[in-house]
Amino acid sequence: MHQPKLPKLAIVSTHPIQYLAPLFQLMEERGKVAIKVFYSWGKDSMKKFDKGFGKTIEWDIPLLQGYTYEFAENQSKAPGTHHYKGIQTPKLAQQILDWQADALLIFGWNYQGHLQVMRQLHGKIPILFRGDSTLLDERPGMRRLLRRVFLRWVYRFVDKAFYVGQNNRKYLLAHGMTEQQLIFAPHAIDNARFADAPEKNYQEQAEAWRRELGYSSSDKVLLFAGKLEPKKAPSLLLQAVQTHNRQHAEPWKLLFIGNGVLEAQLQETAQGDPHIQFAGFQNQSRMPVAYRVGDLFCLPSNGPGETWGLAINEAMASGRPVIASSKTGCAIDLIQPDSNGYYFEAGSLQELVQVLEKAR
Repeated sequence: MHQPKLPKLAIVSTHPIQYLAPLFQLMEERGKVAIKVFYSWGKDSMKKFDKGFGKTIEWDIPLLQGYTYEFAENQSKAPGTHHYKGIQTPKLAQQILDWQADALLIFGWNYQGHLQVMRQLHGKIPILFRGDSTLLDERPGMRRLLRRVFLRWVYRFVDKAFYVGQNNRKYLLAHGMTEQQLIFAPHAIDNARFADAPEKNYQEQAEAWRRELGYSSSDKVLLFAGKLEPKKAPSLLLQAVQTHNRQHAEPWKLLFIGNGVLEAQLQETAQGDPHIQFAGFQNQSRMPVAYRVGDLFCLPSNGPGETWGLAINEAMASGRPVIASSKTGCAIDLIQPDSNGYYFEAGSLQELVQVLEKAR
C-alpha cells in the first residue's frame, strides 16, 4: 500500500540542547511530519565552553539519536551563541530548499545566520518561530522604543509563532504579531526522564545522597541547581537562608548544585556555616536524583534574561514544590501559590525570607 508523503519540516537550532533533543525524538517517533534539524553552530558545538558554569560541558544523555540532523557550515571567525555574529551560515537557506522543506521552524532570531535564513525564505515557505523572550526586563526610555521598532521589523518575517507561556505571548503581541499568528506550545521537559520508577530508584538514591551529605530525615533541605551567576541571584538565596536561620530554631539546610563565577564568593560567605553545602556540577543523568535530595527547590533569579527557568519544570517533574522570583518567566504559568509553590518579588530579601518561613 502506498504510504502518503509526510510534510517536511526543517528545523534550525544553534546546537544540540538537552531540552530540545527529546522534542525532536518525539516528533520523529510520532511520524506525523518528516523532520530534519540543521544545527547552525556547526560540529564544534558538541563540546562547548559554558561561560555560566565556567567549564566545558558535554552532556551525558544522547542528544543526536532518534532523528535526522545535519551540521551547517558556520563561517563565523568567532563561532558561538554568545554574540550576534557567532553564527554565520550563508549556505543554510539553500540547504533547506535543497531538502525540499515544506516549512521552517527556527529557534531564535538573534544570530546573523538565523535572521538571514528567515529573510531569505520568507514568502517561499512558511516560517514558524520559537523563542521565549519576555518583557520582564524592559525599562522605559528611547532604547526600548528603538528596540520595539526593530523587533516589529524582525517579526514581519514570521508567519506563525509558538509561544511558551503568558509572558512570552505578551512579548510577541507587543512586537507586532497578531493573536491569529500565535499558537500555544508550552515550554516543557521530558517528564518521563524525571519520573521515578522501581527500576530507577531515584528516591532511594536521593536518600543515600542525603545521608552522605550528613542530612537527617527530619532536616529540611532547600536546593538550588544551576549556574552560580549573578542572573540567577544565588547570593540572595544564601543571604535569605542565613537570615532565616538566625531568626528561627529550626534551620533550612541549603545545597548548591552547579558551578559558576560566584562560586568562590558564595563559599567564602558560607564558610563556617554548617547549614550550607556545595555539591558542584552534576550532569543530566544525575539530575532526577539531585532534585529529590531537596525538600524544596528555589530559583531566585533577578535577571536580566531569565526568560523561563526550565529547572522549575524539572523540579516539579521530580515531585518537589518550588520557589521562583517574579523575574522568572515561568512563575505565572506554573506556580499555584501555597499549592505547588511560592513566588516572591525579585530582589526582595524580605519577601524571600517570609516565603522560607511559610514553607518551613
